[in-house]
Amino acid sequence: MSIPFQFGHLAEGQNFINRQDEIKRLTTNFESGVNTLIISPRRWGKSSLVSKVVAGLMTSKPNLRVVSIDLFSVRSEQQFLSLFAREVIKATSSKWEEWAENARKFIGNAVPKIAFGNQPGAEVELELSWVDKKINPLEVYDLPEVIAKKKKLKVVICIDEFQNLAHFSDPVGIQKQMRSVWQKHQHTSYCLYGSKKHFLTHVFTHQSMPFYRFGDLLYLPKIELSHWLKFIPAQFKKYEKKISPELTEELCQAVSLHPFYVQQLAQRVWILTENETTRIILDQAIDALLNDNAFGFQRDVENLTGTQLNFMRAFKDGVKSFTSLETMIKYELGTQGNIKRIKAALEQKDIMDFLGKKPEFIDPLFEIWFSRNF
Repeated sequence: MSIPFQFGHLAEGQNFINRQDEIKRLTTNFESGVNTLIISPRRWGKSSLVSKVVAGLMTSKPNLRVVSIDLFSVRSEQQFLSLFAREVIKATSSKWEEWAENARKFIGNAVPKIAFGNQPGAEVELELSWVDKKINPLEVYDLPEVIAKKKKLKVVICIDEFQNLAHFSDPVGIQKQMRSVWQKHQHTSYCLYGSKKHFLTHVFTHQSMPFYRFGDLLYLPKIELSHWLKFIPAQFKKYEKKISPELTEELCQAVSLHPFYVQQLAQRVWILTENETTRIILDQAIDALLNDNAFGFQRDVENLTGTQLNFMRAFKDGVKSFTSLETMIKYELGTQGNIKRIKAALEQKDIMDFLGKKPEFIDPLFEIWFSRNF
């Protein structure tokens, strides 16, 4: 029996919930050649949103090519340039037989190689190396525009986990090179996003950074409760199970409408439900998720200092003014300057977010676990 709730990979088909405004906005940007910068916390559905828009455009825009690049495992500029060039060549070639020819045509000193997998059905892959191992970054960054002009195409470059540029030896210098080339492109546009909200907010909104005002800045909101109130009971009903509107709302609010955790918790509740969900079942599902994640949460806490933990305790106790003398003494927070450093460290570690109207834990399940254990 299939399970009617999806998490941990791209949400597709009936598992993709709402986001109609974002789909329309991103589709318009891609069609119009407008650069897009997406900011949201981890696991809020950025990749699923981009994938949804790309799938729709690829069937309706024959002259549009979308290059999807994931920097998750990329740790150096050399790796990035090779990956960027390879994916651009592949996405703008009509068949794999043209990969090597196009690589030689559009990249001066690149040496292409077509690799065939040993197993039946294995994918054909393009490998690129450079004469004397000298890669011209500006040539590579300009590659999609050169090809787009030559082939009369529109190209959209989607780069996920963009924050991994921070691992490169000179991340700001590399961003300057990218911006200097990409801002001149007329046939190529860019969609940059990732899973480190704090880092990307700085990259995209700070005036000193190269990608400041590079494009349309999209802050991805949570999926509204009203959509979950329709989706979750409907998924239960498909399997002759029932969950009340009240318990559906409690389920969603328990994890602060976090899309990943709503789906994960709904799956646990669905599995435990034989006929109709009860509050006991919901509590059991929450406990099960906490147990599953306890080891990772404990590891996160072990990397925090005593004052950082004390700050989080104060926050959970409802403290509003962290710099009052009473609060600093009660929770042993040190000086006002130290509180600023605590906030910066918790943001850097993706534990708390201080960019909105009020501070909040980035991971709602971690917040529940922390409240119970500290």
